[in-house]
Amino acid sequence: MALLAIRGATSLDEDREEHLLQRTRELIEEILERNSLTHDDVVSVFFTGTPDIVSAFPAVAARELGFGDVPLMCAQEMDVAGAAPLIVRLMMHVDVDRKRADIQHVYQHRARQLRQDLAQ
Repeated sequence: MALLAIRGATSLDEDREEHLLQRTRELIEEILERNSLTHDDVVSVFFTGTPDIVSAFPAVAARELGFGDVPLMCAQEMDVAGAAPLIVRLMMHVDVDRKRADIQHVYQHRARQLRQDLAQ
């Protein structure tokens, strides 16, 4: 087994709690599906949000999906001039039996522009 990190991001249309939670759940579910992962494969998840997101913690969405026993942490992204607004990013650490090249990173909605080299 190997500890690998999966990157992902999504964007919000507005900073509203239910919208944030829905988009974050959607991101987590797509990462799990595209990488054939289960909850048991996840070691930890680190979330960040741009400074304009204040409605809720993205980790709440992970808890709603059953990740209550997985270490979760939220932080604020750096406030860089010109950066895309209303973005939630995550780094999911997983314990899997595969190579780093086999990992599929997930970028959704406007967040696809952040890493066009990784977005599919």
